[in-house]
Amino acid sequence: MNKIKTSHKYLQCGAKTLDLSKPAVMGVLNLTPDSFSDGGNVFSQSQVDPNKVLTTVSTMIDDGADIIDLGGESTRPGAEPVSVQQELDRVIPVLNRLKANFDSIFSIDTSTPEVIKEAASAGAHIINDVRALRREGALDVAVETGLPVCLMHMQNQPKTMQNNPEYQDVLGEVLEFLSERKQQCLNLGMQADQIILDPGFGFGKTLDHNLSLFNGLSTMAQQGHHLLVGLSRKSMIGQILDANVNDRLIGSVTMALLAAQKIYSAGGTAILRVHDVKETKQALEIWQATKK
Repeated sequence: MNKIKTSHKYLQCGAKTLDLSKPAVMGVLNLTPDSFSDGGNVFSQSQVDPNKVLTTVSTMIDDGADIIDLGGESTRPGAEPVSVQQELDRVIPVLNRLKANFDSIFSIDTSTPEVIKEAASAGAHIINDVRALRREGALDVAVETGLPVCLMHMQNQPKTMQNNPEYQDVLGEVLEFLSERKQQCLNLGMQADQIILDPGFGFGKTLDHNLSLFNGLSTMAQQGHHLLVGLSRKSMIGQILDANVNDRLIGSVTMALLAAQKIYSAGGTAILRVHDVKETKQALEIWQATKK
């Protein structure tokens, strides 16, 4: 497997620069009624409520979020796909409103070429794709935007991904897939330091698979990839703690902190995708203070 090095400790996001010399925190903003943890939180009468969105995002930014990640399609286990127009209607008006109100970095959680194109035109800064730009046309459109991309590993599709996932060597197979997708981006002219890799915790993996991947974060970091880690409130935490989705705060923050320690101890860089921005940020600040 080729090791495609990423040397820089920052990510150029259009006109903005994201400092990755320490972990960046990405706050989750699901514009969906059916996401596994916070689906419907910003809805009123089956519609996205602009006031709830502004309040939610303002709180996350005040709590220290470095990035706000907007998604208009649920990718929880068993989720059904949505139409292109439905995803556009959920995401683009909200992005326009957020850009008008906040000077922050916004990423778009989408696999849809049309959404990628429209979001980039509206001023998005990062493309975050759970399907690693495998939908027809997505890779070409993403490269054309000039924005950094996050490529995630997922076995099968959200509707079927947890139906008995199997691997011979989960770390090796995930790394091989992500390296191949990264190489596809490089072949079309994207720069290595504009590509982020996400092992896809909970996306077509059992608890043992997830734990093996978690223990392999140091290996991924040593290969020089920017990494995105999404562990927040995942079922693996529920399985370890026998806790429902609303009782996973301590587990989520603990795993985010341990992931950051693994990655940065190995010389890597990380973005932590979380629901609980304030608590995660506080844990990271304590860790950074003890390092000094």
